[in-house]
Amino acid sequence: MTDSPIGGSYPGHARLGSGVLDIIPMVSIAAPAPARLPRGFAPALVFVASGAVLVLEILGIRLLAPYVGLTLETYTTTIGVVLAGIAAGSALGGRAADKLDGRRLLAVLLVAGGLLAICTVPLVRVLGEVVGAGHAAALAVALFALLPPAAVLSAVTPVVIKLELGDLGASGTVVGRLSAWATAGALAGTFLTGFVLVPLLPVRASVIGVGGLLVVAGIAVAARFRAFPVAASAVALGGAALLAATAVAAGTRCTAESVYYCAQVRADPQRASGRVLVLDDLRHSYVDLADPRHLEFAYTRWIADALDGLAPAGAPLDAVFVGGGGFTLPRYLEATRPGSRSRVLEVDSELVELVRRELGLRTGPELRVHTGDARVTLRTEPAGSADVVVGDAFGGRSIPWHLATAEFVADVRRVLRPGGVYLLNLIDGGGLALLRAEAATLLDAFADVALVAEPDPEGGGPGRGNLVLLASRRPLPDAVRSRSRGARTYGRAELARLAAGADPLTDDDAPADQLLSPG
Repeated sequence: MTDSPIGGSYPGHARLGSGVLDIIPMVSIAAPAPARLPRGFAPALVFVASGAVLVLEILGIRLLAPYVGLTLETYTTTIGVVLAGIAAGSALGGRAADKLDGRRLLAVLLVAGGLLAICTVPLVRVLGEVVGAGHAAALAVALFALLPPAAVLSAVTPVVIKLELGDLGASGTVVGRLSAWATAGALAGTFLTGFVLVPLLPVRASVIGVGGLLVVAGIAVAARFRAFPVAASAVALGGAALLAATAVAAGTRCTAESVYYCAQVRADPQRASGRVLVLDDLRHSYVDLADPRHLEFAYTRWIADALDGLAPAGAPLDAVFVGGGGFTLPRYLEATRPGSRSRVLEVDSELVELVRRELGLRTGPELRVHTGDARVTLRTEPAGSADVVVGDAFGGRSIPWHLATAEFVADVRRVLRPGGVYLLNLIDGGGLALLRAEAATLLDAFADVALVAEPDPEGGGPGRGNLVLLASRRPLPDAVRSRSRGARTYGRAELARLAAGADPLTDDDAPADQLLSPG
């Protein structure tokens, strides 16, 4: 048989003969196998690098909070910026792996990632003081402080994958295995941060520690593969030490760091015994160490007026306070109505200890603290056990939305006695959408609801800022309605008109942070 072109002996073609199909590879399509990393190096490197990114992401949110506020937008911005860094680092790292010596590149990435991580502390400190609060400020600080280390550390994984791809026939296995290790590192970093680093260490110490470990790991990789001279390693260590010292010298706004807040106590220059408790970037409570009857903030005076009108002067009350802060109102009640029994539901045990140390809090049988999330701890309060429930857990940038819903309000109603009153402070600096939604929620649950607020100077309705809602299953006594200077009480009919068209907040639908945003 004469050979045909189809069965001919051409390079790369199939030759048909004796009923057997033979493949004759004349040109290899696989590039020479690169020198692979020692056993165990590859998963360890991607695990550590990915874990460090997640540690920095979570700690970055806490670094930003004292300057730009702890809001849904702060979380969203930080997560988005870090994800952008991961994407950019993965793409650029893959391109660099195709052009450069992978082993040397790994050492450089780890050292650079560690140095950039340490830099986040002074960068956030400096930029935070300059740019102020708000969404744009959060984005600016996150871009400068968090994007670079996230991108550099995320470049580690594609470089490691390139070094491990010695056999293209096993490429899926290699990529899948290392991706799994990278994800495991991210999970480990997340849990390590939330359950170990944040409860046990200051944020600055954790960030500096993570950065230092990355630098040491990079130098160890450099030594193992002789990636750069010993002198360069010494320079990297010296740079890390200098940056760490700079980060420490930059200081912090915090008197103490709790699991939830950067807290600080400031003296009032106008009043020797006055102290202000600042949580993150907001003035939260004012305490007069010498006179608990002195109430500096207007909304506390409005709530105190309502407390004064609940019973004859001096008669004790049973009260539940949702949120402790500086314990201003529980101490006021103790001073004005001796024998009152107050139970304070405060989520942050470390904040309570700070208030004990710095603000002279004394607890006992008549003033007890129950730490934990109020949505859970309120369930332990007996039905019909309180004359008043005071809600003071909402902030001016974000609120614990699960304490604003109809389901929580139902539990408040359960704890109140038939003639008891729910006093709720909320802050709405936007178009009063949050106020309308919360008013609609209370109007569905209580027979009488009123609002105490400063009037809007440009109209007859309530103004923005602190707003105190009063609610009861029975008609509110006139004595409970506030007559504080500068404030006005809006009755049920006016409040119903204001809340018209607003949807009550429920566990299934409570966009509280969005309602709070300025309109």
